[in-house]
Amino acid sequence: MEGNKIIAEYMGYDDTGHLCQWEYHSSWDWLMPVVEKCLEKHNNLIDGRNIVVTPYAQIVEGLKVASLKETYNAVVEFIKSLHFYNQLKQK
Repeated sequence: MEGNKIIAEYMGYDDTGHLCQWEYHSSWDWLMPVVEKCLEKHNNLIDGRNIVVTPYAQIVEGLKVASLKETYNAVVEFIKSLHFYNQLKQK
């Protein structure tokens, strides 16, 4: 799954070639450390919050309804938004 690769890279894993070993999409135990990192990252952003506010809200909503799928998808979108945000900051 492409989302698992995105998450693995965000979590600092270099070897993302064996995607079958990543279980972010199917396990709260795998996904929750990523959620925590996303929430911390969001809280530490000083500017550009509007870029990541929607994916952040989607993470929170996924957690509220205890939907692993919704939370996983929101985490992937949050990470993509962070990547976009970081590219904008570099320009």
